Amino acid sequence: MKIIRTADYNHMSQKAAQLMIEKIRQQPGMTLGLATGSTPKGVYAELIKDHQENGTSYEKITTINLDEYIGLLPSDPNSYRHFMNSELFDHLDIRLEHTHLPNGAAEDMPQESERYEQLIKDLANIDLQLLGIGRNGHIGFNEPGTSFHSRTHIVDLAESTRKANARFFNSIEDVPAQAITMGIASILDSREILLLASGSAKAEAIRQLVYGEPDEQFPASALKLHENVTIIADEKALSLVSKDEHY
Repeated sequence: MKIIRTADYNHMSQKAAQLMIEKIRQQPGMTLGLATGSTPKGVYAELIKDHQENGTSYEKITTINLDEYIGLLPSDPNSYRHFMNSELFDHLDIRLEHTHLPNGAAEDMPQESERYEQLIKDLANIDLQLLGIGRNGHIGFNEPGTSFHSRTHIVDLAESTRKANARFFNSIEDVPAQAITMGIASILDSREILLLASGSAKAEAIRQLVYGEPDEQFPASALKLHENVTIIADEKALSLVSKDEHY
């Protein structure tokens, strides 16, 4: 597990985007696994800036997202499809039919879970997966107690997760109680994983990830079972991690 220590959120975003851009240029037909929320927004802004200024092309890129709320139409402003379109896809030369998210409005959610997991397999897995980390260690919407062998599935969101996401909604009552998410095994099938963290609120989760043992009560600890993981985090998020761990 490699750790890249950055000064602040902006520097974290720039370093992550730089790494992604280099890989996209080396492998223009790669499959990117993407995440939503406040953590990757800065990265997406940097990718857009680079595309506009340097012409890095996404025409042959395929993307597949970690998760989606259940019960929200893709057109809903709080859906992750809407987020990805407005924060990234609408500003690149990517083909929208090459951008994939689970359908949170599907009539048969178990069938949708199977469809999405098959899609990951059909894409021959993910070349680079971008992740954030929840305060309780969740990755994607895999809450504590999720099996490390899990594949794409439906999850009841923890109250702490709903509270953390309530800032994007009018109230916590508007935050969906369920989501569909890639499973931990689905994520671990990625060839390379890039985990981002910023701010003191994530410091304990990063400490536990770096120093703890794999434990299903802390989903992110599954990343210790993967051979190619890079953490890019700012000083505040790494405040409980010795600088000797930086390499």
